[in-house]
Amino acid sequence: MDLLLHLSELSPEPLHGQISRQIRARILAVTLAGDEPLPSIRALARDQRVSVITVQRAYEDLEREGLIRSRPGKGFFVASIPEERKQDMAEERFEEALARLVTESAAEGLDEAQIREVFEQVLRTKGGAR
Repeated sequence: MDLLLHLSELSPEPLHGQISRQIRARILAVTLAGDEPLPSIRALARDQRVSVITVQRAYEDLEREGLIRSRPGKGFFVASIPEERKQDMAEERFEEALARLVTESAAEGLDEAQIREVFEQVLRTKGGAR
C-alpha cells in the first residue's frame, strides 16, 4: 500500500509528528478504513526517506491512541473505531489545537473580540466544506 505523505524538514513539527498527524487525519476522515493494512515501518521509511525509528515512533503514537493495531508477523492495521468515537476524537483534537491558538494569540496581545472575529472569518471562508 502506498501512503503519500507530505513531510517537511523545514517544519517545526518533528517528522514523526507529521507522519502520525497525517495518518491520524486520514483515519478520522475515513480515508483509511478499519482493518486496512498500513505500510510496513521499513517500507514507509524508505518511501518517505526518513529513518525507521521516525516511522516507528509515529506508529507507536498512533497505536497508543488506539488508532492502529499491531498484528505480530502481519504488520500494522487501522483499528476499527466506531464513527461516534472518531467524531469525539476529532473534536478533542480540535479543542486542544484551538485552546493553544487562543492562548498564543492572547499572549501576543489579541483580545477576545479580535480572536473571535478572526475565528469567525476563518470559519466563513474555510469552514463548513464537507
